[in-house]
Amino acid sequence: MEGVEGDTASPVAPLAKWRNEFSRAFQYYLDKSTPLPVHRWLGTLAVAAVYILRVYYLRGFYIISYGLGIYTLNLLIGFLSPKVDPELEGLDGASLPTKGSDEFRPFIRRVPEFKFWYAITKAFIVAFCLTFLSVLDVPVFWPILLCYWIVLFVLTMKHQIMHMIKYKYVPFNIGKQTYGGKESPGSSRRH
Repeated sequence: MEGVEGDTASPVAPLAKWRNEFSRAFQYYLDKSTPLPVHRWLGTLAVAAVYILRVYYLRGFYIISYGLGIYTLNLLIGFLSPKVDPELEGLDGASLPTKGSDEFRPFIRRVPEFKFWYAITKAFIVAFCLTFLSVLDVPVFWPILLCYWIVLFVLTMKHQIMHMIKYKYVPFNIGKQTYGGKESPGSSRRH
């Protein structure tokens, strides 16, 4: 009875092995892409362009596109929001500085850039795959969906910008900050 289990090869084992190898290879290339944000986003733009062209030529799947737009808007809000929201959490020291005399705390996003990129890319790929299912091509009047999405986007961004102004944070780094004032010794002024 001891050799009975070892004699029969399970058909699940090769599938699990292939899945494990694929997962490792995928993670390897994902890790290699981490320090290359421009290349990653260009790839995502290419995937988005392929999806948009497919929807345009099929003249359908507007419900999928609307769902994709809502999901992308939700990710964008997470990308622009701080990890610790001062409105939701009590002002307990882990919040954003609100006065000039407060200690500097770096802006930490609720959804980091890499996860934002990965989720959007995955969403476009899934939406592209869903365009091959004809049952999801629901006939709708797409201008209504577009207008509703634009109104939703404007109202959401207005709320987010007001939140940024209220708690005085900017979710973007634009180079190293330089401060005016004293010049370093050894530098000469040109008149």
